[in-house]
Amino acid sequence: MIMLRGSLLGLTVVLLAGCTSNLDELQAWADAERRAAKPSVKPIDAPKRFVPQAYEAVAAVDPFSTQKLVAAGRQDAVQPNSLLTAELNRRREPLEAFPLDGMAMVGSMARKDGRYAILKVDNLLHYVKRGDYIGQNFGRIVKIEESELTLREVVQDSTGDWVERMSTLQLQEAAR
Repeated sequence: MIMLRGSLLGLTVVLLAGCTSNLDELQAWADAERRAAKPSVKPIDAPKRFVPQAYEAVAAVDPFSTQKLVAAGRQDAVQPNSLLTAELNRRREPLEAFPLDGMAMVGSMARKDGRYAILKVDNLLHYVKRGDYIGQNFGRIVKIEESELTLREVVQDSTGDWVERMSTLQLQEAAR
């Protein structure tokens, strides 16, 4: 066992001695490469001068303030929309408290005095006729057919003007 250790130690010393002869040559090569390498660093641009701009909208109406709403109300008062004025001056009907998407047409029937639609709202049945108001957009029933109900609504468009829009409620076969 001692002989094996001794021979391994001798072999290691011989191998290390062989590497030291190339160390000077390696060091000379690394020094030559360092001298030959020229770094190429692009210079940084000078900072641009900041020119402050004056805020000119200080005196304008804040888009989130109540002043803007008051100004829009004054404009409506100067030029009242006859569609909206007529709707606001009449008495509200019970089914105008519910949105149209919460209503379902479950049937229709014909009588001597005209056709009626049967609407289901909050698990209650309501009979409506032509001329009745339903929905939250001033919806007035203009036509009742066997399978659908047509109504005219008064809504605001993207510019804020009040316009008429036609909507329908289709017969729901399996409304619960």
